[in-house]
Amino acid sequence: MRTAVLLLAPAVAVLLGVFVLPMLYILLMSFQNKQEHISLVNYATLVQDPYYLQVLWRTIKLSLLTVLACLVFGYPVAMYMAQASSKMRGIVTFLIIAPHLVSVVIRNFGWVILLGEKGLINNVLMQAGLIDKPLRLMYNELGVVIGLTDSFMVYMVLAIATSMYQIDVSLYKAAGILGAGKLRTFLNVVVPMTLPGMLAGSTLVFSLSMSSFVTLALMGGTSVKVLPVIAYEKIMTELNWQLGASISFLLLFSTVALVTLFTRLVETKRYKEVFSS
Repeated sequence: MRTAVLLLAPAVAVLLGVFVLPMLYILLMSFQNKQEHISLVNYATLVQDPYYLQVLWRTIKLSLLTVLACLVFGYPVAMYMAQASSKMRGIVTFLIIAPHLVSVVIRNFGWVILLGEKGLINNVLMQAGLIDKPLRLMYNELGVVIGLTDSFMVYMVLAIATSMYQIDVSLYKAAGILGAGKLRTFLNVVVPMTLPGMLAGSTLVFSLSMSSFVTLALMGGTSVKVLPVIAYEKIMTELNWQLGASISFLLLFSTVALVTLFTRLVETKRYKEVFSS
């Protein structure tokens, strides 16, 4: 016991120093007014002002759309990885991880080259005569979802693939013997067995999307306001640390509450046995 405490002490000290204590300080600051007196004025402002509620809803909406996009595009990749040979699986894993070895800023500038008004996609479509004027693929919610999906789909793919690796091959044979076709096997065997991976991937993607800043700033520009961007502006531009702190904790509380609610709803329904196994 004493050895375990000594081994954990450095990590606990670092965690307290760089995470717990700063978070407690910011929490205390969120309950102060500009005169540094204890007050609920910041949270009252967030609740009563429709602007902040609209920004909160936009943040949640974009995060949910990102989760949906990652599921739609990531699930087939995970299925291919589960069915591929070990060599091909390693190649695909490297291909989906490799972009993350490059800075997120560089990746987003790559999307600017592709999606901008004079970007590759618009140039190709206009030269082919399919459109008369450039499509607006950036500096809106569509551009944000594209950027976030590119940034976080790897977490969804790896989480779902991990669940698929654990599916016993005999289950497919049993489903076939019982007369189930490929579609029914997929819906009644594969999907339920991969729910833990889908839940883990969705939780990661949603949490990271809610708190993302760089991608939102570069792909959304000034027209897409979300809570992380608003918190940054309040703290760094307006120097209103108290309101910025309260916005940060509103973001944190909303993320934790929604993730907890979603997890409870999934684990207590039809597929509860999958999570308890």
